[in-house]
Amino acid sequence: MKYYLVAGEASGDLHGANLMKALKERDNQAEFRYFGGDLMQAEGGTLVKHYADMAFMGFIEVVLNLNAILQNLKACKHDITTWQPDVLILIDFPGFNLKIAEFAKANNILVCYYISPKVWAWNQKRVLKIKRIVGHLFCILPFEVDFYKGWGMEVDYVGNPLLDAVAAFKPDESFAGNHRLPAKKIIALLPGSRRQEISRLLPEMIAVIEKFPNHQFVIAGAPSFTVDYYTQFIRSENIPVVFNATYDLLNNAEAAIVASGTANLETALFNVPQVVVYKGHPISIGIARMVVKIKFISLVNLIMNREVVNELIQADCSAEKISAELEAIVNNTAYRKKMLADYDELDVKMGKPGASAKTAELIIKYTTKK
Repeated sequence: MKYYLVAGEASGDLHGANLMKALKERDNQAEFRYFGGDLMQAEGGTLVKHYADMAFMGFIEVVLNLNAILQNLKACKHDITTWQPDVLILIDFPGFNLKIAEFAKANNILVCYYISPKVWAWNQKRVLKIKRIVGHLFCILPFEVDFYKGWGMEVDYVGNPLLDAVAAFKPDESFAGNHRLPAKKIIALLPGSRRQEISRLLPEMIAVIEKFPNHQFVIAGAPSFTVDYYTQFIRSENIPVVFNATYDLLNNAEAAIVASGTANLETALFNVPQVVVYKGHPISIGIARMVVKIKFISLVNLIMNREVVNELIQADCSAEKISAELEAIVNNTAYRKKMLADYDELDVKMGKPGASAKTAELIIKYTTKK
């Protein structure tokens, strides 16, 4: 069958690649065409557009890049029409993907939505639109199932695909040597994958380094950037940037400073105590605080429905407050143990791996019945 996938950010690229692999294992005639990234491209098929040209985060950022977004939408619709896939698989990225879903529905193309839109956070009435334009919705967070059912929508709970990625990880025993890291404990810096968040978060992260001379800080580089992009922020500091090795970095880290997003949950799954940070355009944050209906921004806290990791947002995202939290994580034994114990409880809530395989089986089942 012909599968068209749309992923608009690094996490979607990861989940899309794992889903493609699972589909190939079950369909030896699978053909792929997609908006995605390097990981999806490694699985084969045709990459139409890289997510690096699509990832705009925040209300103001979207407005400022509206022309580029509209051009991407137009190109995606045209490519889908030309290729005529058997099924369209949309991965998260709701601002873009819900528009593509509406187009596909109008053109009688089956729409499967993997990693359901987080409409429970704000403007919940969007569920009615999703119910109308999406053929099958696959949820990866346990509480999402009850939320959608409350709106009269049947969904499939497939588990979380990050568990698949972590389970498939094979540690590089030569990681420290390959990157010439000194014999110090490591603090991982995960500043995100979008240009806007890296430029706002990385300077605050780097500013704490002088207070931790006995640790080696290492940046997890986003694959859509080169080391030169990070150098402008690092300047004279001795901070290596590692690419395509985030899991190895987390596997070797004592603590981490992490941008809010998928990486927050990945860090917890690797049992690395962390502080979560986020800083956006002031107007975007102001609008978000008026419309968003959730108590937390980090996936760990959302899943646990309580504060497990400290979230430093906007004005609180400062070198001073990050340093204080990191100090507690590294040196306060009781504080550290409590976070790790909460991670154990999180593991139980998350369940077992298998999301990619289950989703692939359901997509093939629903497409065959179309």
